[in-house]
Amino acid sequence: MKAYQITQWGQPLEEREVEIPKPKGTEVLLKVTACGVCHSDIHIWDGFFDLGGGKKVIMEDRGLKLPFTLGHEPLGEVAGLGPGATGVSVGEKRIAYPWIGCGQCDVCKRDQELICMNPITIGTRRNGGYAEYLIVPHPKYLVQYEGVDEAVAATATCSGITAYSALKKVRHLRSDEFLLIVGAGGVGLAGIGMAKAVVKAKIIVAEIDPAKRAAALEAGAEVVLDNSETSAREELISLTNGGPNAAIDFVGAPATVEFAFGVMAKGASLVLVGLYGGAAQLSTSLFPLKVNNILGSFVGTQQDLVELLQLFREGKVKPVPMVRRPLREAPQAIQELREGKALGRYVLIND
Repeated sequence: MKAYQITQWGQPLEEREVEIPKPKGTEVLLKVTACGVCHSDIHIWDGFFDLGGGKKVIMEDRGLKLPFTLGHEPLGEVAGLGPGATGVSVGEKRIAYPWIGCGQCDVCKRDQELICMNPITIGTRRNGGYAEYLIVPHPKYLVQYEGVDEAVAATATCSGITAYSALKKVRHLRSDEFLLIVGAGGVGLAGIGMAKAVVKAKIIVAEIDPAKRAAALEAGAEVVLDNSETSAREELISLTNGGPNAAIDFVGAPATVEFAFGVMAKGASLVLVGLYGGAAQLSTSLFPLKVNNILGSFVGTQQDLVELLQLFREGKVKPVPMVRRPLREAPQAIQELREGKALGRYVLIND
């Protein structure tokens, strides 16, 4: 089979011919028909996550060896079953929920695999969906997506549930309150498109790119502003009568974190989602003085995926624009994503 793999950190993905894996035990062989290209793939491709101050999380130090196949937003058709795999049949179409824990630790035994310290995530720790086939370790990680567009369903496994999980953390907001969403890239647009299905608050979007601001309005934002403008802070505080009551930062750059934290109202929470990297300068005294919280939010649970797919079926979520590319163009697609050449989400389609 063809797989598009990292063979050198930061260098173009290489098309390689590798053996189709054989499922063992409870494993399921999935013939990949679609796989989203996620911005976090870029960090893995580079071989590190930037923590700021010269500190990095190095992928090789976490046990990731090359060659490696990216792709943690895969779906497809069941093509083979290990002898212990039950509850699914060859030919059935399923999403592979990728955020899999080790299965042995206390949090995994409590069905909290998302916070496992030794995950075996598809596409970040084990070979993913930039290939014609992949192995899913157990049928329990396969989710039905009938009634949802294939490309939309694929991206739901990361960008979709990332946005959905973050929004659920601020669903206490009232209809007379304000939610600030920072960033209208692929994940930010996903969040804007589903915000009204999760929270009652008025949606304000801060984005420096004019094309993305226009896309945010189209996706459902009530107000957009350019947070790179010097007047943006005063404008936002005036619009919200003292600052937004919650903020979700889908960028995660030092400038966006500092902007969001600086404009929040008393008692507001900032949910950090984006993995741009770096380190922000925040006043520690303002946390108690303004009674603010900062929450980290990382992807979402398998139940979040099930709930989100149902919202799509019910027409309550406006899908992000999809840029469909054939699987063979995986190297170009991830490079274009790095360069910010398109609105919405890239999805690799394997015909």
